[in-house]
Amino acid sequence: MQSAEIKELLFSAVDELRPQLVQTLQDLVRIPSVVGNEAQAQQYMKKLYQDLGLTVEMVEPNMEAVRKHHAFIDTKVPYEGRPNVIGTLPGEQGAPSLAINGHVDVVSPEPLEAWTRDPWSGDVEDGLLYGRGAADMKSGLLANYFALKAALKAGLRPKGMVRLMSVIDEEAGGAGGTLACLLAGYKADALLITEPHGMNVTVSNAGVNHFKVYVTGRSAHGGVSHLGVNAIGKALPIYQALADLDEKRGREVKYELFEKGSGRSCHVTVGTFHAGDWPSTVPGDAVMECRISFVPGETKAEIRAMVEDLVAKVAQEDPWLREHPPKVEWFAWQTEPWQQDPEHPFVQTLLQAAQDVAGRPVDLIGRASGLDSRFAPDFGMVAACTGPKGRNYHGIDEYVELDSVVETTKVVGLTMLNWCGVAGK
Repeated sequence: MQSAEIKELLFSAVDELRPQLVQTLQDLVRIPSVVGNEAQAQQYMKKLYQDLGLTVEMVEPNMEAVRKHHAFIDTKVPYEGRPNVIGTLPGEQGAPSLAINGHVDVVSPEPLEAWTRDPWSGDVEDGLLYGRGAADMKSGLLANYFALKAALKAGLRPKGMVRLMSVIDEEAGGAGGTLACLLAGYKADALLITEPHGMNVTVSNAGVNHFKVYVTGRSAHGGVSHLGVNAIGKALPIYQALADLDEKRGREVKYELFEKGSGRSCHVTVGTFHAGDWPSTVPGDAVMECRISFVPGETKAEIRAMVEDLVAKVAQEDPWLREHPPKVEWFAWQTEPWQQDPEHPFVQTLLQAAQDVAGRPVDLIGRASGLDSRFAPDFGMVAACTGPKGRNYHGIDEYVELDSVVETTKVVGLTMLNWCGVAGK
């Protein structure tokens, strides 16, 4: 069977399955699966995998094993009752194998009142499907499933093993999801993740570090506030210095793949600011929770030193802070950048499949954020990402373009068959 015939059979099967794909995506979006509460959605995925005749295993993260890994991120959310779902189609020994991964967890849709529709509705309008997780990334997760379903429907059984992975915890760092699965032995020769990357092929992501800055003041009653030292006021120069650092790095630090994929290479974000607990009390402490990202060629150690030196410099300019130096604490996400050789045969296979489906050149890009693909090198795996087009993920009125979901399904299916081969062919 020629490659053109394989492509025609696969694409025809995908097109026939489109109504079922859309309905299944609506069903899954309608199941709230905010990080920590993925169990119901995972039961749904388990049934899909079973109905396809896959060998299905529910893999609850092993905290002891995951905690020992250098990429572990402690989210403080227990793993009990939050299984990953692995569906495996066995293949011939020696044939290239493929793990196709997507996460079922989503971020909170709050503030609900800002949405123009129910975030769990799965509403379809003008070719767009709305809802929290529609783009990030339940559409990609189901594109993986329907790619394999379409191939089998067309009589195109992959020669190599194919492993579908529906994982938890990605939005919180991925330790309990993809990392836990890989540590438990659910590996393959290559890893494909279908994040919403606008039909481009992603081969790099930023290093991401979270940190807190603690600032100490002196509490006092509002009636004698002149006796206190307001921690908010003392924290503001640090906030401004971090904002200035963000602007400076955004202007000076360039990494071409991130510029193409995210529009900017790196960021410094002050995400939360907490101080005080009563309007008539001078707050005696303040804490900012922050995120800094960085590019290949920069290291976590260098980034930490830069932030700590900046905070210390600001403190030296204030008499109070000199005597009561702020404290920087590194927590949660602490990852180095990831980059995959774009000339690897698997990446080229994916790139060619994407171009065949799109009918045009497809960009190789990077993302100025974290991806589960970063775990692959630790397990001897090549990895890359692609996925549908959407907007407002992590935002209000999130949606995915349904045509791009169908295209992603074809890209995944063609990549799978070209990489793993077709049994009996």
